Amino acid sequence: MRKLVLTVLVAAMAAILPLSLSLTSATAAPASSSAPQVEAPQYQEYVALGDSWSADVVIADKDGIPDTTHAPAGCAQSHRNYPKLLAAALKVPVFRDATCGSAKTDDFYAPQTGLPTGETNPAQFDRLTPTTDLVTVGIGGNDAGFAGAATDCLSPLPGGAHCKEKYTAGGTDQLATQIDASEPKLVRALEEIHQRSPNARIMMVDYLAGIPETGCYPIVPMSNSDMAYLYVTFQKLNAMVKRAAAAGGAEFVDTYTPSIGHHACAPPNQRYVEGLGIVSINDAAVAVPAHPNSAGAASQFRSTLAAVQAG
Repeated sequence: MRKLVLTVLVAAMAAILPLSLSLTSATAAPASSSAPQVEAPQYQEYVALGDSWSADVVIADKDGIPDTTHAPAGCAQSHRNYPKLLAAALKVPVFRDATCGSAKTDDFYAPQTGLPTGETNPAQFDRLTPTTDLVTVGIGGNDAGFAGAATDCLSPLPGGAHCKEKYTAGGTDQLATQIDASEPKLVRALEEIHQRSPNARIMMVDYLAGIPETGCYPIVPMSNSDMAYLYVTFQKLNAMVKRAAAAGGAEFVDTYTPSIGHHACAPPNQRYVEGLGIVSINDAAVAVPAHPNSAGAASQFRSTLAAVQAG
């Protein structure tokens, strides 16, 4: 979710490219290989909006460097993020993926500048049209400042609770306040989608269960107390996303519950969200730390497809 992480990692793309090309020989099956398929197109025009957890950002994998079909390379879109898997499964004739790393709701209305590659992602709402009939939305973490706080909790020492103390100083939970303040922004964004695409079915997607209840130092260099604080705060973030979906007239997609136990501290072959390591063994990739890997993207896809089909 955080621009700083992407800035550091995308700057290394040139050095990583040879590795990304070598990964094309990987034998692992695509994450969507066993996914259920829809017999005939149910939707004609699908637009995906969101931040890095919808772009399922990646530096390089067996498909090469990030996908630039729908957005600049600086958005770090995976070739196999959940919107692309969903579009393929639904056999949608027209698909536009506006998702981008570091995005906030402000970037729905105006171009997103300052990408690590120096590029600009057009305003995400520009991909919507009056004939758009399906929209997925995954946003809120950057508006609430959660990504920056999570990075602030990292520490080379296993003890202490420096970030919990910082964000709850004076008896006020600053992150909880920022999360609540973000809710009207999400609601407004959903209302704008209704205005621009009045016939669209809107699916609001929450965040995967990437944070455990307790720490796993040194895999993730964070104290148990700070990890527990982030865990509780993450629940508040997802609860806010759910409230915003209801208030903004969108259907809520629960990706969190099916991903419980696949957090950043889980074994490498079981986690859906990467820790601070860079190499992911889930469809071998040079991943972005603290973001979904290919297994996480596949889980998001399964949850979203099930929600679409249920409706």
